[in-house]
Amino acid sequence: MKFMFFFYPAIPATMDDREKLRPIAARTDRFQQMLDEIVELSQMAEDLGFSAVTFPEHHLHGEGGEMGSLPVLTQHVLANTKKILAGPIGYVLPGWNPLRLALEMAWLDQITKGRTIAGFARGYQARWLNPMAQHLHGVSALNDAMRPDNDTINREAFQEVFEILKLAWAEKPFRYKGKYYEYPYPYEGGTPWPAASWTRQYGTPGEIDDDGNIQMINVVPKPYQKPHPLLFQAFSQSEGTIRWAAKEGIIPTLLTSDLDDLRAFADLHVEEAAKHGRELALGESLGVFRTVYMADDRAKAREIAMRGLMGTGWPGWAHDFGFTDAFRLPEDDIKYKDQKLPREEATMERFEKKHFALTGNASDVRKEMDLLVEAANPEWFIWQGDQGYLPVDDVKRMLERFGTEVMPHYLDAAAEKADKAEQSAG
Repeated sequence: MKFMFFFYPAIPATMDDREKLRPIAARTDRFQQMLDEIVELSQMAEDLGFSAVTFPEHHLHGEGGEMGSLPVLTQHVLANTKKILAGPIGYVLPGWNPLRLALEMAWLDQITKGRTIAGFARGYQARWLNPMAQHLHGVSALNDAMRPDNDTINREAFQEVFEILKLAWAEKPFRYKGKYYEYPYPYEGGTPWPAASWTRQYGTPGEIDDDGNIQMINVVPKPYQKPHPLLFQAFSQSEGTIRWAAKEGIIPTLLTSDLDDLRAFADLHVEEAAKHGRELALGESLGVFRTVYMADDRAKAREIAMRGLMGTGWPGWAHDFGFTDAFRLPEDDIKYKDQKLPREEATMERFEKKHFALTGNASDVRKEMDLLVEAANPEWFIWQGDQGYLPVDDVKRMLERFGTEVMPHYLDAAAEKADKAEQSAG
């Protein structure tokens, strides 16, 4: 198993601070404190044997939570570490110009000599995605009674950007005409280029036609990793997404916490990958997303959790950001039927019962980890951390305990499995 620490980058503050200093995210001193904590925790994760650190992409959060990620944050972390991988899970593709994203990722991968990863997401936060992708005229993936076609537009744009990224990273120049993007532009006739003779002699064969117009696009640089960095799909919960990721060779990261559902998705992933020539073992190229709170016993761990992101550290976060319904229990379907779970149901007990929150001492957490391995044997374990929502010293203590008391068992098991496979191959 490989381990990844997931930041929801947050301005370190109490809720009183956030109210008194609003918008706290505009304060340079607090922003610098956040950056310092991210670097410190990334360095610690590296020393403990984590394979990667990661972030979401969210913007415009003046409240100081979920501050998101741009390539510069990845570069900052990598510049202050030695070997750990870093990158977002993930870039919200409908909000990006595909050529700019292909370039940003390739430059970053070259600068860091292949220490980047990247995930992709469709995007559900209209607050920032709609203004940043306004050329699509409504794009967040949330259902919107005023714009019932939002989800369709979002899916179409996501797929187009992904297809263009693959073409941009390939070794050959390309042409593309989709619903939202076309290359060259204009697609019909091409782009006039005064330096046509220079490009015809020294550029990529096929870029220039006889009339001096750009007819094909060649994006440079190419990524340092070939054909591209390791790719993830953000927080999958649907059969369609699992099948798409298996087909494309992308690692789905499952928010699904019910163990039976998790096994069904893991089996589906193996089955679908095989249809496209990829023979995978159960859990290979698969990630799971969980949160961990460690202390001497479960009661103390739960107390820490309820001061952090899952509790008073960001009151109602799981409900208000749309995650509560991912943790419905059988009785909820009877009690609430088609209604959303109420805010007060976003309790730590619920998250524990659904195997999303791993709380307690090393023995408690190991038991939950073993259930996870038995259900799906995921290659990647992604820990939703509490940087900025809990005091950094609390986060460091839990990271240390997990890294020294829990991780070695699963790292050793993975190493033993790899050794056996190597011996069998030899």
